[in-house]
Amino acid sequence: MTTPPSSLLPVIERFGPHLNRSGPMRLATDANPDRLVKTHCCFCGQQCGIQLKVRDNLVVGFEPWYDFPFNRGMLCPKGVKRYLQGGHPDRLLTAFTRDAAAPAGFSPVGYQEAITRVAAEIARIQKEHGHASIASLSGASLTTEKAYLMGKFARVCLKTPYTDYNGRLCMVSAGAGNKKAFGIDRAANPWSDIPKAEVVWISGANVAECAPITTEYVWQARENGARIITVDPRITPLNRTCDLYLPIKSGRDVALFNGVLHLMIEKGWIDRPFIETFTVGFDRVAEHVRDWTPARTAEVTGIPERLVRQAAEWWGTARTSFLMHARGIEHSSHGVQNVLGAINMVLASGRIGREGCGYGTITGQANGQGGREHGQKCDQLPGMRDISNPEHRAYVSKVWGIAEPDLPGPGVDCYEVFRKIDRGEIKGLISICFNPMVSLPDNNFVARALKKLDFYVAIDFFLSETARFADVVLPGSLQEEDEGVVAQAEGRVIKINKAVDPPGEARQDWRIIQDIAAALGRPHGFTFDSPGAILEELRTASKGGVADYSGITYEKIERQYGVFWPCYSESPDGKPADLPGTPRLFEPGSWNSVARGAGPYYFPDGRARFNVSTYTPPAEDTDADYPLILTSGRVVSQFLSGTQTRRIGPLVDQYPEPRIEMHPRLAGPLGIKDGDWVTAESRRGDCTLRAMVVTTIRPDTIFIPYHWPGRKSVNQLTISAQDPISKIPEYKACAVRIRKADKPPDWAGVLEPQQG
Repeated sequence: MTTPPSSLLPVIERFGPHLNRSGPMRLATDANPDRLVKTHCCFCGQQCGIQLKVRDNLVVGFEPWYDFPFNRGMLCPKGVKRYLQGGHPDRLLTAFTRDAAAPAGFSPVGYQEAITRVAAEIARIQKEHGHASIASLSGASLTTEKAYLMGKFARVCLKTPYTDYNGRLCMVSAGAGNKKAFGIDRAANPWSDIPKAEVVWISGANVAECAPITTEYVWQARENGARIITVDPRITPLNRTCDLYLPIKSGRDVALFNGVLHLMIEKGWIDRPFIETFTVGFDRVAEHVRDWTPARTAEVTGIPERLVRQAAEWWGTARTSFLMHARGIEHSSHGVQNVLGAINMVLASGRIGREGCGYGTITGQANGQGGREHGQKCDQLPGMRDISNPEHRAYVSKVWGIAEPDLPGPGVDCYEVFRKIDRGEIKGLISICFNPMVSLPDNNFVARALKKLDFYVAIDFFLSETARFADVVLPGSLQEEDEGVVAQAEGRVIKINKAVDPPGEARQDWRIIQDIAAALGRPHGFTFDSPGAILEELRTASKGGVADYSGITYEKIERQYGVFWPCYSESPDGKPADLPGTPRLFEPGSWNSVARGAGPYYFPDGRARFNVSTYTPPAEDTDADYPLILTSGRVVSQFLSGTQTRRIGPLVDQYPEPRIEMHPRLAGPLGIKDGDWVTAESRRGDCTLRAMVVTTIRPDTIFIPYHWPGRKSVNQLTISAQDPISKIPEYKACAVRIRKADKPPDWAGVLEPQQG
């Protein structure tokens, strides 16, 4: 283990009794806890229940929480080891300022001095260049209270339209497609409906590695006799046990959905009474898919025609079904079209809004659902209101105590923020729990933009690769150091409970934001004394919106093991009521429908919308110079940009560095063997990693996981093309070529610091 910087020695001294120094930094597991705290995992959108063992203000282990209904005590490798991050010597205990003379480029500074400087720089830049010269970027792993506060902070305190979040890289294609089809952006069903389905269709989701507990629901369905259909260019672990695997070429999913719908119509495998009663737009879609014959579908997707026909028959003739998808179809320059194609299949079957018949998106980040509901997204206000809608603006302005004309209009997506920085239009940036140097495509461009900023302040708990560009770093809080709510994959709002206090001069993030507002002399609306107080305002701000949280309280969440939104504070007759929430959307005749005075879907006529889903190839298709498709994704032991998981020793041991996954038919002619150093090149950059030669990937495709920074980063290669509606980048398909490397990369010859 490398010697930690002297500024971090207080961490070693404080946590020393609980450290195992025999290898990478790990906590000993034999410490007896003072108490157990029921809370949730800090990682993916499943938000599994867990009990944290606490001793001497340190999380020292965990116990299963069997009563929480989603995971019933089960955890994935990340959940089992998540408790190890709190005592890591990289933990930020103080604020830092950039100092070229300091050994690490930063010098510690007192918290209040740092806040004063941040406020002074923001005030200076806005005085010289206007309010819109400052941007705010935040994260979808923040609690909903913090997400709400960040959107309000940008618009009320900073008075800038430029606020967005890293959910832009995750869920926005699904959100846009859901809103176009259903008028609401939320999973239609609880996961408890999955085991009741006769067919489960999973597109673009490596469930076993990215959402492992969801695998249990799929297996339950299989044990009950369900047929499992999976669609992916790789045979991921769940695909090995499925009933039908469709090896699609990356970026061609809408062609498959259109081809299946073509066969459903041709064979009469559609629910015409449902279509006529609960939908509009079917005839246009039916006309559009007429040309998507099985032969054409097979040619475009790379899936044999017999498999396309089999998938259509199983899906079309089922009595109950559940369709799920994730980033595989959403990370695309036509991601919204992919999502709409999937929804068209669901609506045509009529199997939605009832028990065992569902549709959902497998949420990526911890609060990927809640993070986009209440205002940190560039075009939304609390309650999933539209920032361009005059009525919505007037309502939220009243709650916030400002004049409607003072509320900025819509901003731009997070990648466009960096384009504006590059053009000199945005001069200052504040970020929280967002690491774009690892997570954004074409990250060499991102680095160039960051260097152009007049001033950049990063709030985080570790010094991320992006925070290394900051002028000031403020020490924020881990999930277990605060409380608040998040909305997990099903739409269930759950409660994060505080287990320990932030160490040193670290602060809970909502306190930091309010301290900046106070130092700016703009404290109006930023004097909350607790996350609970923020939630109370959020309940009012969301009331009457699509994402109505007005009936959600901490007490109700803990009593019910979560509350599915929308949850109203009034019954359909307008009287105050303690309502339970809405586990299953779109049930005809449900009180949720009655309360809105319409049919089950969130449009004035209560009907869902079919949408024509147009196929276009990836923004950058293969050619003679770059003949291969690069796709990217996760591995089971790592998460997002790796800021947390690359510091947890057992997770590093499980998958210590990225590899280039390729088929033997691709590797053989190039003389590449498993473990050889291989260089992948795109039109934007190159990356040299070890080869992983496997038979579980298409021969025309390579795969690189995206959790690593610097010269290990796949996002040196990816393209910044974006979906025109959702603005999500195209991570899942770009053109590359590979060759056996002349020599190992420079980083391979250096003993890298242990990150355990």
